[in-house]
Amino acid sequence: MASSKNGSVLSKKRAPNDATVSSPVSDNLTQDGRKRRKKHNLSSLGVTVDSTILSAPDQYKKSPGPVAGSGDPPTKTRTRQGGSQEQAALRLEKMQGAVRTLLECIGEDPGRDGLLDTPSRYAKALLFLTKGYHANVEDIVNNALFHEGHNEMVTVRDIDIFSLCEHHLVPFTGKESSPFPQCMHIGYIPSNTVIGLSKLPRVAEVFSRRLQIQERLTKQVAHAIMDILKPQGVAVVMESSHLCMVMRGVEKTSATTLTSCMLGCFEQKSKTRNEFMHYVGVNR
Repeated sequence: MASSKNGSVLSKKRAPNDATVSSPVSDNLTQDGRKRRKKHNLSSLGVTVDSTILSAPDQYKKSPGPVAGSGDPPTKTRTRQGGSQEQAALRLEKMQGAVRTLLECIGEDPGRDGLLDTPSRYAKALLFLTKGYHANVEDIVNNALFHEGHNEMVTVRDIDIFSLCEHHLVPFTGKESSPFPQCMHIGYIPSNTVIGLSKLPRVAEVFSRRLQIQERLTKQVAHAIMDILKPQGVAVVMESSHLCMVMRGVEKTSATTLTSCMLGCFEQKSKTRNEFMHYVGVNR
């Protein structure tokens, strides 16, 4: 279920398992197989940019580890290449160079006092905001599963969530107490086994600290809890305000988006689903 309040938003239908399509590279290779360095003339901005800066590093184009797509099991994670300090330093250097290029392309001077350290700050901030790519759900849960013989609904509500829209790299912003509400509610009905309460927001954090769309984020959290806990059912509802439609585009500052994922008994039984919705205040 996905709805947008205070205004209708029409979006193009997303194809399942969307994948990035790479253009042929044979024309851009020299005879020895190396990339040909090609200049892109951004005449409207008066800036010339090297194509090797614009292209993503090879280490991100093909990952030997499991990659979590929209159709893959949600407990798998995309891992960042380069675990050594040398590789991490190289990755940070490439990111800083890319930020300097962006600053030049918008007409700024990366060498002025206020921007001297911006490439480094932004690169480190982006790595933090996307740290979910090298987090593992099983490690986060850490076997905090307890056989308690409890089979009634457990709900954790008003979980603050912060993520980045993968289309514009602009945040989903705010929290329940802010003018821009964004929070997640998670409920489940155990099959006699419960999970440590703090693990539910921690699982949500794993998937929110990636480039996301709200629909997929909601679904990934629900399926991850279902896979690990094996309960009778899981319900996840998320309400958020997206800055990509607040500060740009349609510019609707009061619009919020509501998404849900119902699994197991929450999907099968309307009475159970309605009880959860009542607990989290969605029926207001």
